[in-house]
Amino acid sequence: MPARLNAIYLDHRHSLLGRALRIVRDPQTAEDLLQESWLRAHNAAEKGPIDNIGAFLHRTVRNLALDHIRRRKTQERFEVRPAEDLDRLEIPSADPSAEEHLLQRERLNRFKGALDALPERARRVWILNRVEGWSYPRIAEHLGVSQGTVFNDMKLAMGHFADALSRAERN
Repeated sequence: MPARLNAIYLDHRHSLLGRALRIVRDPQTAEDLLQESWLRAHNAAEKGPIDNIGAFLHRTVRNLALDHIRRRKTQERFEVRPAEDLDRLEIPSADPSAEEHLLQRERLNRFKGALDALPERARRVWILNRVEGWSYPRIAEHLGVSQGTVFNDMKLAMGHFADALSRAERN
């Protein structure tokens, strides 16, 4: 049976390729479908005789090509597109715009100015607590002041920052 299948396949190869090409419109895909149709015919022939091998091959190529088209349409609809297509989707970038970058730089400069305007001990208390992550008791011990003083210095710093932000928003 394999010799007969091969002979019939070779006789019909040109028309099988044409049928696949008309449906999928891609020579490489059409060739792949021809190979798959031969494999399916070979497997079917091993299970039992095929009455009309030529018709079986043509029907198999047609069905495989239609399945390929359906699968491709589903993929186009539901799968993520390649990276080069993402630019065309007009998805906003996560990167800040030049304007946002400038605004953030201005906010940082205002914050630095507000930090520099704090009294020295209040500035140190804020940095040790908010930047270094120290607790109030540890800061108090390190600076040789009471925990109440640390609390008051933090309150002073936070109020100072809130005032600086409020002034900047009004301008």
